[in-house]
Amino acid sequence: MNFRRSVLSLLVASACAPAFAGTVDLSSINDATLSPRFIVTYKPGAAERTQPAARQRSLDAAASSARPQLGARIAAQQGAAALQVKTLRATYSGQHVVRASQRLDRSQAETLMRAIAAQPNVESVRVDRLMHAAAVPNDPVLSSHQMWHYGTGAGGARVTTAWESGATGAGVVVAVIDTGATHHADLEPNLLPGYDFISDAFVSHRDDDSRVAGGWDLGDYSAANECGAGAPASNSSWHGTHVAGTIAEVTNNGVGGAGIAYNARVLPVRVLGRCGGYTSDINDAIVWAAGGHIDGVPDNTTPAEVINMSLGGAHECEADTQAAINTATSLGTVVVVAAGNDNAPVVGHAPASCANVITVGATGYSGQRASYSNYGAGIDLAAPGGAGTEGNPNGYIWSTLNDGTTVPGNDIYAGYTGTSMATPHVVGVVALMQSVAAQPLTPSQVEGLLKATSRAFPVKQSQPNGTGLLDAAAAVARARTFGQPIDGIPTSPGTAMLLPAMAAGQRDLYVIDVAPGKTRLEITTYGGRGELQLLAGYEMDPLPNQNAGASARPGVNQAITVVNPAQGRYYLAVSATQETSGSRLLVKVN
Repeated sequence: MNFRRSVLSLLVASACAPAFAGTVDLSSINDATLSPRFIVTYKPGAAERTQPAARQRSLDAAASSARPQLGARIAAQQGAAALQVKTLRATYSGQHVVRASQRLDRSQAETLMRAIAAQPNVESVRVDRLMHAAAVPNDPVLSSHQMWHYGTGAGGARVTTAWESGATGAGVVVAVIDTGATHHADLEPNLLPGYDFISDAFVSHRDDDSRVAGGWDLGDYSAANECGAGAPASNSSWHGTHVAGTIAEVTNNGVGGAGIAYNARVLPVRVLGRCGGYTSDINDAIVWAAGGHIDGVPDNTTPAEVINMSLGGAHECEADTQAAINTATSLGTVVVVAAGNDNAPVVGHAPASCANVITVGATGYSGQRASYSNYGAGIDLAAPGGAGTEGNPNGYIWSTLNDGTTVPGNDIYAGYTGTSMATPHVVGVVALMQSVAAQPLTPSQVEGLLKATSRAFPVKQSQPNGTGLLDAAAAVARARTFGQPIDGIPTSPGTAMLLPAMAAGQRDLYVIDVAPGKTRLEITTYGGRGELQLLAGYEMDPLPNQNAGASARPGVNQAITVVNPAQGRYYLAVSATQETSGSRLLVKVN
């Protein structure tokens, strides 16, 4: 996708070093100027790994080789004053921490590292980097208003922990299909040139029906009765600006609040204006945002990896909307939609009930289901949307806005509630996930990982609200390691397997591959004697607090059902909590 940044290896070797020279990692070279400590990996079987005398001879040879190149002051030193390199300790993984006897500048540290790497039995050398307490971005609204929904409290999405791991959304494009965006100073630097897809002058507040470049929000205000008999007058909502700010507001600039994926870029796509927006315009916008061609509109040169749609209506998913979504996902774009705010089953709302989307319910400060949030089996997961009951600031989601009642006025920051506000939390986290993944995750993989890493609701939900509460830190961590091989025992769908006898505490891992388009994954254990625990994980070895399904009750009869399973590999962990024998495992994929 466009704007993806390739991660280049920082492992380099000296051009003039011998062919057998080990690699040198200079990514933290600045830390070596504060404390000249290095981690040295010796080749398997090398004497230096186990024999201190051999290791010291190698380090002495490296120091001797480096001294003439470290400047006249160091080169002239003799005896005990001369530069030396000593071993401090071995690490748990068999590497060795070594330290130079003198403080070095960047060039000197690099020279010494290359001299160590040039020794015959050295595999690699890197700086023993310094870690620091992670600082929260300095945006004042973050600390005063946003921390409840970004932080680690009961209702928080753990975004701050994901930031601490280094995820920022860099290189990812996010499309916000909404009312467009205003020229907000704390948002505009992260906006790409978007497009206004509204093809009706009354709705757009423009002079004619033409679609225009830009994606700027001209206001969605209306006079009394304009949107139907008895409809009251309404001010402009600047809804798209609020949504976009949650995703990618400029961060760490000492102004306003923070965006979840603050190094991502937002593509504003305007489809909503006075009295709403037409389905036909919205469908075209979905395809265009993902990189598809729409007649009469210049092709999008910055296709989005994820689309935010905080919009919808009380009707079934229509065929043309489903076709537009299918086109977007076929192009690799993740589509995330709001569940709706009618406190009703999500099945009667679109696009929330469409296939191939991630549908988001809303929670409040304590992690409770927001009273307005739609609910039901169609919800994939929940995210902070604000309940409104806790007052200011904890009852609301805070983001960028505008104070104009009709046309744009001044930049402000304001609190809104709704599944519209929950959805950009998920979209921002998707951008964080894509920015750290070794290769772009498919829409199905993103959905599977989000649901598998969602955390248990801190309080009981009043209605079904998805697999759990969005956990940015866990989702980002899984995205980083996604695709790494995990060994497991293959299973055959529809065929019962006799499990081996297991001692208490024993654990076996099984695998099942799920093809696209499946609607139900059923996993059961039964028969025999003893007691088992069953966990399922999507593309991961499941843990009790991080899984796609769990069953732990007395006896051997355990069952997990995954509705609308993602395409890919599921891992099934079968653990004996008491000694077992004669039990069977049955997996069905429908």
